[in-house]
Amino acid sequence: MGDYRAFCASFVVFLLFLGNGVNCEDPYRFITWKITYGDIYPLGVKQQGILINGQFPGPQIDAVTNENLIISVYNYLREPFLISWNGIQQRRNSWQDGVYGTNCPIPPGKNFTYALQVKDQIGSFFYFPSLGFHKAAGAFGGIRIWSRPRIPVPFPPPAGDFTVLAGDWYKRNHYQLRRILDGGHNLPFPDGLLINGRGWNGYTFTVDPGKTYRFRISNVGLTTSINFRIQGHKMKLVEPISQQKTTTLLFPRFTKPVLATTAILHYSNSWQRVSGPIPGGPTTQIDWSLNQARSFRWNLTASGPRPNPQGSYHYGLIKTSRTITLANSGPIINRKQRYAVNGVSYIPADTPLKIADYFNIPGVFSLGSMPSSPSWGNNAYLQTAVMSANFREFIEIVFQNWEDTVQSWHIDGHSFFVVGMDGGQWTPASRARYNLRDTVARCTTQVYPKSWTAIYMALDNVGMWNIRSENWARQYLGQQFYLRVYSPAHSWRDELPIPKNALLCGRARGRHTRPL
Repeated sequence: MGDYRAFCASFVVFLLFLGNGVNCEDPYRFITWKITYGDIYPLGVKQQGILINGQFPGPQIDAVTNENLIISVYNYLREPFLISWNGIQQRRNSWQDGVYGTNCPIPPGKNFTYALQVKDQIGSFFYFPSLGFHKAAGAFGGIRIWSRPRIPVPFPPPAGDFTVLAGDWYKRNHYQLRRILDGGHNLPFPDGLLINGRGWNGYTFTVDPGKTYRFRISNVGLTTSINFRIQGHKMKLVEPISQQKTTTLLFPRFTKPVLATTAILHYSNSWQRVSGPIPGGPTTQIDWSLNQARSFRWNLTASGPRPNPQGSYHYGLIKTSRTITLANSGPIINRKQRYAVNGVSYIPADTPLKIADYFNIPGVFSLGSMPSSPSWGNNAYLQTAVMSANFREFIEIVFQNWEDTVQSWHIDGHSFFVVGMDGGQWTPASRARYNLRDTVARCTTQVYPKSWTAIYMALDNVGMWNIRSENWARQYLGQQFYLRVYSPAHSWRDELPIPKNALLCGRARGRHTRPL
């Protein structure tokens, strides 16, 4: 892959239809959002959804790399609200990350204006509500960051560009789902799958025959890993046939029973109905999935922008400073189901960690409370877990999964290189099989059942950054922690100052946001 397109729980494909912090030098885009409740019918049943400007899913954001986005969010809900930006790196600016570890929620009837820059990124991303279990009610949408006109990408412009927001869905509302989790239970099996907020054959993509289209596919669901297939067509991953209507099929991975849903791919010159069998695909074949994931490669001969932390497109030549091993688990703590990392199940503090760190408020969290390797045995415990790290380190992280379910891990504020994955237990000898030349930069990675995944990552972004399971039930019940990337320089070159409009809550209430 010649251009820099991070895989952030989003995949982008080209489809060939054969048939018949704010930089004042860069432009600004101003966006206003009103967050409200509203009736939605995604699976044919009336539900209370969370809408943005009356829309479900929410409005799409379009920007050009390095542009500044000024997004004013007005909360008309009866509860606090936050939005986060999945895959947007927030260079020097974790103040805008929009998770509870960095930001105070927007109170009911109030507003907050995010000021973020899509610095040195192009590709496909999405935003979502990060607080509580709001993600189960909507308020998510796509983000497209385009390359500057003078910066080439290694493929001709497509004839059209489609955003596909796919994921599982429940007929129960987010309050009911949250009560299930708070009661110490797992969520039930999802009721269905959605494509752009619609159920079976509820959404149509219209295309012209003989042309190539780009599909930007993001999994915005709660708990389910999914397959995306198109009947009678082949897709080319660029951001890792007859004249008739065909079916776009979605079905989950590594689940029983297997859910499925479809959308319609409609040729503009066709009046036929959808016909033919829906395409099948792997659902529980771990070896097949591992081989496919390892086959993704960066096209080093193509032109286009590249990620360059410490020159790390030569990442295999950089010596790592340390290895961190993260093992997920599902312990029972205080007779309730929890999820944990290295035996620590995360609990939110009464004050966002980033704000507590800035004001030096004691007792909110302890550095080093997140161990850098697993503790074996049944000794899991609750903790506001924070791991300490130094700015400009280059580290190795090994995700070890001994459970029977596929795991999905996301790291805010960074991209990383997936250098290896395999079944069984990771050992230092596993490094002999690493891809140290042309793996793909991304910010989310999968770890298959009873398997491991290893990444290399440059800690080139100062701030407080969330590392979490993308299974939202596991995240909610503790499978997350924060990585504090620290620079002793306290320089605006390394990190922007606290925003003047920063909301203050908890133990920071009543303090002032003047830069220290």
